[in-house]
Amino acid sequence: MSEQDNHPAEEIVAPASGAGEPRLDEPRLVTEAGPAARVAGIVAPVLEGLGFRLVRVKITGGHSPTLQIMAERPDGGFGIEECEAASRAISPVLDVEDPISGAYNLEMSSPGIDRPLVRISDFERWAGHEVKVEMAVPVEGRKRFRGLLIGAKDGAALVRLPDAPAGSPDTATLPIADIGEARLVMTEALIREALRRDKALREGAGIDEDDIDTADLGDAPLDGDDEGDDAGAGEAVAVRVVPPKKMPVRGKPKAKAMLKPKGAAKPGKKSNAKRTSTAKEIH
Repeated sequence: MSEQDNHPAEEIVAPASGAGEPRLDEPRLVTEAGPAARVAGIVAPVLEGLGFRLVRVKITGGHSPTLQIMAERPDGGFGIEECEAASRAISPVLDVEDPISGAYNLEMSSPGIDRPLVRISDFERWAGHEVKVEMAVPVEGRKRFRGLLIGAKDGAALVRLPDAPAGSPDTATLPIADIGEARLVMTEALIREALRRDKALREGAGIDEDDIDTADLGDAPLDGDDEGDDAGAGEAVAVRVVPPKKMPVRGKPKAKAMLKPKGAAKPGKKSNAKRTSTAKEIH
């Protein structure tokens, strides 16, 4: 039984009237901090110029970090060719702005099935599926929530909690602007819905099924409990290794050795000529 079957359909909050299709310029309410926020400020306008929306920026690793940038079209699609196009457009801008010192791996990807939710339209679009939320600002002393996403209303996500104490409301109202991270939980119902939407997008774009190299999502892990795995199932990914910048070394150039003029005497065993060199190595 899917999550939608557990509760009457009328309890799912419908999108606000007049909301229409997701906008390219719809702001993210769940955002980054620190260096990741700086990267987001650099790449978001570049992506928007290509017709894509930034989903998330994440920097992981230590000595050689990975810079992961998630993006999508406003309708939620994002294929491997679009990943590569976005990566090619972003790379030179990052080279100029240089927000990360040293070498790093640039990973451009789609959000995947168990995707992050960062905009109001995300919480409306994926209502009826299970979600995990970690608050940046606690709600009634609690930071972590997991339950059925009911939708969004007045700038807040509505989540029905299976662990609500008896006698207390079973639906949490979580201000989206105060959320640190929210993402869908991998379930069979979510996989079916993601495949259905992907097929509809491809049919609308006139793409032949035989021309698509899709992942075998039947083997995708359910429940989404692996906190250490940042790569969501079903992602399209383009990876680029960015080497460290080579700074010019200031100093005196080494002198080039001069050629001997023709006819010059060659010193030998019986010659009084001294061996000399016009080249001088500078250390």
